[in-house]
Amino acid sequence: MKDALAIHRWLLAHQVHHEIVRLPHPLTCADDLPETLRVPPGMCVGVTVFDVTSHTGRNPVAVVGPVSSPPSPGVICLLLSAQRVRTASAFAINAATDYAAGLVCPLLLPDDLPVLVDERIGQVPEVHTPTGERRTALSLSSTDLLALVPGKSVDLTPAPGPATTLPVAH
Repeated sequence: MKDALAIHRWLLAHQVHHEIVRLPHPLTCADDLPETLRVPPGMCVGVTVFDVTSHTGRNPVAVVGPVSSPPSPGVICLLLSAQRVRTASAFAINAATDYAAGLVCPLLLPDDLPVLVDERIGQVPEVHTPTGERRTALSLSSTDLLALVPGKSVDLTPAPGPATTLPVAH
């Protein structure tokens, strides 16, 4: 499994300014980052892995985005023109990413894993993400993160829900 030290070394080798933050209590998943770090959820980035079934077969796909608005399987299904999309199991996430499920860092993902990156990540100057370990997080500029994640940038802004109509009194 990959960890904070592997990420730190890789970022140093690429001369990227970053900070590995020691957390006051352990994370269970990326959704815990805002409360643990006391930052807005839009500044925290998580990786959701989906099990995607399409005409070419069944494959995992990683989606990198803010924890404030996780990607929905329906949006991913439409985006990829897939037959079926569902959240991958913990075992499948571990196998596909080499990170602990729930704590996947968007960096150092396998080259053969398709990655989609939510464009909204670039709307904040700094982001925080898990490192694969429960007691650490990574902080770096969103510009650096976007430059380092080898994925396709996509618009994952949730579509507005169906218009609700109010009953009209006669």
